Formats: sequence, C-alpha cells, structure tokens
Amino acid sequence: MSSKPKYYALIEFPYPSGNGLHVGHTRPFTAMDIIARKRRMEGYDVLFPIGWDAFGLPTENYAIKNRVHPRDVTADNINHFREQAKSLLYSFDWEREVNTTDPSYYKWTQWIFVQMFKRGLAYKTKMPVNWCTGCKCVLANEEVVDGVCERCGSEVVRKEKSQWMLKITEYAERLIDDLDEVDYIERVKTQQKNWIGKSYGAELGFKLNVGGEIKVYTTRPDTLFGATYMVVSPEHAVLEGLAPHIENLDEVQAYQSEAAKKSDFERGELNKVKTGVELKGIKAVNPVTNTEIPVFIADYVLSTYGTGAIMAVPAHDERDWEFARKFGLPMTEVISGGKISEAAYTGDGIAVNSGFINGMRVTEAKTKMIAWLTENGIGEEKVNYKLRDWVFSRQRYWGEPIPIVYCEHCGYVPIDESDLPLLLPEVESYEPTDSGESPLASITDWVNTTCPKCGAAAKRETDTMPQWAGSSWYYLRYMSPDCDTALVDPDAIRYWNQVDWYNGGMEHTTLHLLYSRFWHKFLYDIGIVPTKEPYAKRTSQGMILGEDGQKMSKSRGNVVNPDDVIAEYGADTLRLYIMFIGDFEQTANWNSNAVKGCRRFLDRVVGLTNKPLISNSVCERTLHKTIKKVGDDIEQLKFNTAIAQMMTLLNELSDKGASLEDLRILLTILSPFAPQTAQELWSKLGLPGAAAEQQWVEFDPAKMVESEKTIAVQVGGKLKTTITMPTDSDDEEVVAAAMRNEKILKIADGLTLVKSIVVKNKLVNLIMK
Repeated sequence: MSSKPKYYALIEFPYPSGNGLHVGHTRPFTAMDIIARKRRMEGYDVLFPIGWDAFGLPTENYAIKNRVHPRDVTADNINHFREQAKSLLYSFDWEREVNTTDPSYYKWTQWIFVQMFKRGLAYKTKMPVNWCTGCKCVLANEEVVDGVCERCGSEVVRKEKSQWMLKITEYAERLIDDLDEVDYIERVKTQQKNWIGKSYGAELGFKLNVGGEIKVYTTRPDTLFGATYMVVSPEHAVLEGLAPHIENLDEVQAYQSEAAKKSDFERGELNKVKTGVELKGIKAVNPVTNTEIPVFIADYVLSTYGTGAIMAVPAHDERDWEFARKFGLPMTEVISGGKISEAAYTGDGIAVNSGFINGMRVTEAKTKMIAWLTENGIGEEKVNYKLRDWVFSRQRYWGEPIPIVYCEHCGYVPIDESDLPLLLPEVESYEPTDSGESPLASITDWVNTTCPKCGAAAKRETDTMPQWAGSSWYYLRYMSPDCDTALVDPDAIRYWNQVDWYNGGMEHTTLHLLYSRFWHKFLYDIGIVPTKEPYAKRTSQGMILGEDGQKMSKSRGNVVNPDDVIAEYGADTLRLYIMFIGDFEQTANWNSNAVKGCRRFLDRVVGLTNKPLISNSVCERTLHKTIKKVGDDIEQLKFNTAIAQMMTLLNELSDKGASLEDLRILLTILSPFAPQTAQELWSKLGLPGAAAEQQWVEFDPAKMVESEKTIAVQVGGKLKTTITMPTDSDDEEVVAAAMRNEKILKIADGLTLVKSIVVKNKLVNLIMK
C-alpha cells in the first residue's frame, strides 16, 4: 500500500444496457473524474474504480426477444460501455473492473446472503406482494413508481406469494441515527428518514362483539375519544376468522378482489376517491367510550403499515374525514381549533369531549392517554416504522441463484460455503411463467438435489436475487477484486477503509443507497468491515433533459448520443460542456449551441499558446483569483462557475499577453476538465512531465489583493462620479480626494460639507448645505 494519504472516489457503477452510455451518465462520471484527478494532483493515492451492475430485467427481456443468452448480451454491452468510457478519457482504475454477473463476484453476494440467513435476517414468508404484470415478477415497494413498474411501466397488482425477505427493519433505528455521522446532502438524509418513517405512538386493542380483538397502531392516542369507526386492510388476517360472522361476505370478498389489482401507491394517494365495505354483523368497542362502532374494510389502509388496521378519527384525519362524509359516519371533535363540518382539523389545540384528558394540549394528552392504556392493560407505548422488510425474491432467470435448498426434514438449509458459487444453470427458455415461478423451476435435474444437512432428497430454491443485491456491496470488491479467499482482503479494507466521496442519482436514495447501507452495517456487525457506514460523503447530480426540456427518450427523438458529440467536437468539449451546462445539482436542458461555445473556448486556449510569450505575468491578480476559485468550486461541485472563471482568465491573458508561467498554471487547472487538450499543449510548450501529474497549484492571497479600488462618490445619496483610490485608504483621504474631483468641486461651489459617510473600498456619500 502507498505511503500517500488515500482517497476513494466512487460513481454509481452503470447498468450496461444495449443503448450504451448516454449523456446522463457523463454528468456524474465527469464530475467525479475531475475530483479524482484533482486529488491525485494534491498528492493522494486515489482509488477511482469502474464496474458493471449487469444482472437485471432489461437484458433478460432483450435476450428473450432476440433469442440470445443474457450472458452474451451482457458481454457485448459491457464492451461497448468500456469503449465509450475510455473515449471520454475517464481515469478509472481499469485493472479493478468488476462485473456482478461474474461467478467469482456473485460467489460473495451469495456468501453474504448465507450469513444473513444463518443470523435470522433472511427468511421466507407468504405475503401480499407487488406483482408486475409486464415483467411477471415481484417488485420491492421501492420499485413501484406512481402505481406502475419503474422498469417497464406496466401495471402493478397485489398477489399473495411465498417470498424471501431480508430483515432491513432490524436496522431501521441505526439507518436513521447514523445519518448524523456522514456528510450527505440534506435532501438525501431527509428522503431516507421519510422512507424509514419513524413515528411514536401507541398500540392498543379494540374488542369485537363476536369475540377477539383488532389491534391498531396510532400516532395520535390523544384522539381516541374521537374514534367513531374502524378500518382494516383488505388483506388483514383477521378477516378469515371473522368470515362466519360477516353477513355480507360476498360483497366483502368482491371488494378484496378489486383491491388486489391496485398497488400500495394507488391505494395510499391522498386525493383518491375513498371506497370501502362495512363488515355487517361485526362491531368493535371503543375502549375509552365503551361504545360500539362499525368496522369497514377499505383499500386506503395498507397491510404493510402498522398493524394493517386503524381507529378512524374523522374529525382530525383528512382521509378518515373524506371516508366518513361518503359513508355518513359520525364525527366527534376532540381537539379544539377547527371547523370539522368543513374539513378535518389536524393542528395543535386543547382536548375537548375527551373525558379525563379534557383541557390538555396534544403532547400532554398523548402521554396521559398512553399511561391510561398501559395501566388498564389495553395498550402500550410503541415506536413504529413505515419501512418494511426487503422483498428479495425475483421469479426470473438473469440474477444470482439463492443458495438455499428445501428439505422436508430440515426445512430451509443453506448450501455449504465451500460449494459457492452456486452457478446459474443453462436453460432453453428464459420466459417468465404465468404461474409466477422462475424459469429455473423447469430444470428438474438442477432443482432436485440432496440436503446439505441430512443428505435426504431436497429441492433448490428457484427464485433469484434482485438486481440490487450485487450493487449493495460492490464498492468493497473494488478494494481487492482478485481476492478469492474473502469478499474483501483484510489488508485492503484496513487501508481504503470506506468511500470518501460517493456521487449518484437522487432516484437511488431509497433503493440502492438504503440497501447498501443496510448490508454494510450487517458486515460491520460480523466483523468484515471496520466502519458503520460505507460512504463518508454523498452528493447527487441533476438530470439532463433534451433540448425541448423533456426527459430524453427515443420516442421523443430528443436523445443525445455522446459518441456523436465526441465525433464532432472531441471528448474534452463534451466533458467541459457537461460541467458548464448549469448548477450540477439541478436539472439542465441540453443546448447544442452551448456545446459549440465550449469548443471555441478550447480553440482560444490553443490560440493563446501560439502567441509570443511575455517574460513576466501582468495578470497575477486574476491568475491567483482563478486558482482559488477553480479549486474551491470543484470541491463545492460548482463546475460551471469554475469554467466561467477560467474563461475570464483566458480573456485577460489574450488581451494583455501570457507568460510561460501563466500558461503552465492555466493548463494545470484546466487538466482535470480537459485532459487531452491540456496535455497536448503542455507537450507543445516543452513543459516537463505530464499536465495530469503536476502538483495542484496553490494560490497566493497577497497577489489576489487589488492595489486600487474604484469608489462611488455620492452627494446627498445620489451617484455623481467615481474616483480611484489605493485599497484600504483612510476615510479622510477618500473624502479629501472626492472633494478635489472636478465634478464635485462644481457641485460644492457655495456649499459646506457638513457630514461624510464612507463605506470602505466601495463608496463615499457627501452631505452638503
């Protein structure tokens, strides 16, 4: 390992689609390449790797359509991506390249799963899942966007299936708390906290008139006196037991069937029309009022949040209010401050119509009610999380096989670690099945095996892992990609420690970023990694839209191919433009004319090196101001203003002349942005070594100070003229110089100066009478 300080810069490794790299990739890739290049120039031993997140549905769907093996499609796509990345001059550590579909890689993905299984964090259970009608496989909640599959855009419906799950909920608290220890942009932290959804409240039981009870979780136990009905989710387990007592069972079952066609997203939308069915013959008892209230099923209550049932307080919850209005249900105001005949009141206030908590404010009333529920054995205080366990099964071929067998005697048993990797078998058809089984299920000679524990006949698991599996730990494999005895070499992890700066898309905040933090914490718990968090710093870029201001897509005809831009203008122009396009963290529109402007800038730099050199710099102040601004702006991802400042310097050097030292400095700071141009001009000028290997330039604060300042001169608050003064002149000198000015002498004729106000280095205001 190097004696230099280490620095680990990371991009999100790309999924190698058939379309190749697009300009959306070039924005984050170029940004991190600039940072990596600057760190090397600052004397760091830099790890800046690249790899391929290559399992996944798009490749499998393409393979099915074109009757080729996904492995061959993946290899071709990776080769294309690699050529494109090299043409963009990215300084990746190519010798550390990883591929999630390589058995030597996914051996360790499977190994991590086995460790989770052994420690109770991987389990199989029957549950309602998101079923993509197009991909014909299960999706995690995070993969359902606006009610459709984020991959193919097909409708997502609910189905009951036996699924492998990862117990990410065990880490919910740590996933929130440890955000305080990392340097993530605030919107990333906020999104993760909101997704995990920690809340404080109470869990309590409502007894039923037919026996038994329904448990609910509420964040507002202070409103219990206002609970006038209950709602259970259409999938709630209690419904099966209540079926003999439900007088309108056919109507209830029909509603359950309709609800199964909707995704959690659709069901949870606030502005959706509320639907539901009363469970006739079933009543619940409000434990504080001791009155019977009706029970409904409705799809706005989700089985995946809380207990899957709610106490409805229509006076103080918007969705309950809308439901109550539709079904003519009573409302009881229990928090003062609103007008419940017009809308639910959800603000703070004083408890009313609430017995022993009357007169208390919300916070005090919550505490008092929880104490009462606990004392009476009805409920207890509880912390709840919106986060659900991670659905880890996919019923597709192109993914990591799950290294588990099922034995009638032993149950689910992991295969022996010495038998990893469990390879994907060859299959004749990759088509997903309508039955919901993976294509692997049809390969009986692969499925049928023996139990690793007792030796009896057993069957292999035929579901595969989701695409997110391989990307949950790839940053560790880069540290020692050829290690065959561990997922990461112990010496390598001690040296590289953790990622110093990780940049990626906001769309991955509640998917990949959350999942990889979870896996890392597990690996920390079992002693594989030395840090609690994988990434010390996380930033995100904005999206690049087409020239028409819309998201780039083939159907709109607004896709920009980076290969075309490179062919016409060169790689340095594309790199420079994609950084100059606007605020890095904000969305930006592609502009072909601005690309030409960046080419002209580079041409002018070339032109400057063709001019005769002057012996000494006459632009020192602008030169050192540029060194400082470019350095600072790179660290703050303000690449556009860094380039603008280099343009300002170029203008001044072009007007006043440039020394060899001026050009050396300009090419050094330009090198991370436009490495090819910088190096060609470096060699042309006969400068020693390589531009990219120079030490990053230090600015001299003393040379940035202006020797003179232009001072505005006001009379009675109105601007009359300006004067030039030495920087930081005394107030008396400024006033005296202003009074000597020809324009001011004419204005002051016959008047007396009674007061003067000086703003240092900016203006003087003369008050005369």
